[in-house]
Amino acid sequence: MTKRVSIDIDNGVADVRLDRGEKMNAMDGPMFAALIEASEELASDPTVRAVVLSGNGPSWCAGLDFSGFQAMAGDDLGGSTATAGIGRIEEGRITHRAQQAVWGWHELPVPVIAAVHGVAFGAGIQLAIGCDLRLVHADVRMSVLEIRWGLSPDMTCTQLLPGLVGSDVAKELIWTGREVGGEEAVRIGLATRVCDDPLGDALELAHGIAGRSPHAIQAGKRLIDGAASNDFAEGFALERQEIGALIGTPNQVESVRAFFENRSPEYVDVDIGS
Repeated sequence: MTKRVSIDIDNGVADVRLDRGEKMNAMDGPMFAALIEASEELASDPTVRAVVLSGNGPSWCAGLDFSGFQAMAGDDLGGSTATAGIGRIEEGRITHRAQQAVWGWHELPVPVIAAVHGVAFGAGIQLAIGCDLRLVHADVRMSVLEIRWGLSPDMTCTQLLPGLVGSDVAKELIWTGREVGGEEAVRIGLATRVCDDPLGDALELAHGIAGRSPHAIQAGKRLIDGAASNDFAEGFALERQEIGALIGTPNQVESVRAFFENRSPEYVDVDIGS
């Protein structure tokens, strides 16, 4: 496996860690590939009864690799999800690869617990939202950050977040990109609970779950997910359509430029179509 994600399995619990701590686990092409590969590997292992997903280093995940946005500021869209190979839809999927890096964990038949510390921005918060449970540190900083770059979320967040926090709060978080701390995250439904040691508590919980009847646990997950699901294939397609219409437009590029130039953006009223 690409050295971006590590997996250690102990007594039915898969301890999975994003392993790019020196970059705050920012997502680049190899990280997307490793996340997809890891979820597929675990999906095919019948001995796995629960999964804990965490990040090595000072943070869970700072979002997309920052260099991609610096390229965008210079009108080079090579770092965007639509043009870096991760926008490819593989046969039989309802997701492109960026979406699958999150959706693969949601699809796992066993419980997936996110242990979140440091920052969870953009792609990082979307990865956490794709898990079944989120144990967070009180000092965590979470943000649906795409609006900073003049974009809408395109990694399944728009389909999963409303089920956690409600449609009104989901809209507020997406429209503002504001940061949410641990206590507020629990209060609004974005996180399950606050922990002094999210990883330790997540592993303890996972081992407890792994000691229960695996068929009953998996049945419970199927029932709850089925009760809350909609037509995900259509929703994911709409995510791709919306971000595809935004990338490279004057206002989207201006969002990125203004951020890096430390100034207020100057938007123009133009019709980019619908």
